[in-house]
Amino acid sequence: MKTTDGGGFEGLRPEQSRIESFCFLISILISVVIVGLFVVPNLAMPSKHNGIFLADTINPNHASSASLARLPGIGLTRAEAIVAYRNDFAAPNNKKAFQNFKDLEKVRGIGPKTAQKINEWLKFE
Repeated sequence: MKTTDGGGFEGLRPEQSRIESFCFLISILISVVIVGLFVVPNLAMPSKHNGIFLADTINPNHASSASLARLPGIGLTRAEAIVAYRNDFAAPNNKKAFQNFKDLEKVRGIGPKTAQKINEWLKFE
């Protein structure tokens, strides 16, 4: 049976247009649920550390350059500079190069702001 009610469903029976509308509403509801489950919780998480999450603190006296590079504002070049400074410092006097975060300022390319920024992820033992 053809209907010509001007509703845009020419050729469809009234039951078919109701079924299509119902399916459309169900698909919208499923989309809203998916967004609610996966997107909204990620938006609600505070980004206290700008997306940097470390499982443990890092000791710059022993850490590899790959581990140090994960710190905010460090990167691979500065991490390698930390390791090089540590190796040069420890070689002649067999002491720890870094006693606290301020000692990192002795490494070229690391200033007071950077040292302060990474302090919460560091441990000195």
